[in-house]
Amino acid sequence: MTSERPPADALTARLRRTELQREPSSVPGRVIVQVLTEIPEGVASGWHTHPGEEVGYILAGTVQMEIRDRPTLTLEAGTGFLIPPGTPHNATDLGPGTGMMLSTYLVDPGPPLASFVEG
Repeated sequence: MTSERPPADALTARLRRTELQREPSSVPGRVIVQVLTEIPEGVASGWHTHPGEEVGYILAGTVQMEIRDRPTLTLEAGTGFLIPPGTPHNATDLGPGTGMMLSTYLVDPGPPLASFVEG
């Protein structure tokens, strides 16, 4: 099912996020949500978590990914990443231009897709 709407989460105030699809998962109590995120150059997402796994892929740009208690990653177009459930992280586009990432979430459908936390 294609929805092409902003996901109902805290990040939409800082970034352009388009929900591409949302479907029930074969994993009980989970849905699969796919989101295209566009991060303007120099903008940070802010520290946040998701109520499940995030499997992501950088489509364009260079993104600095800070993940709590892990080394900071510099992800370029063509690079994938995985954020474990409930793990605080922050993505900053290093430029040039707008960074784009495609993220697929395997999440609990009850809470918001993203929630801000302290870094």
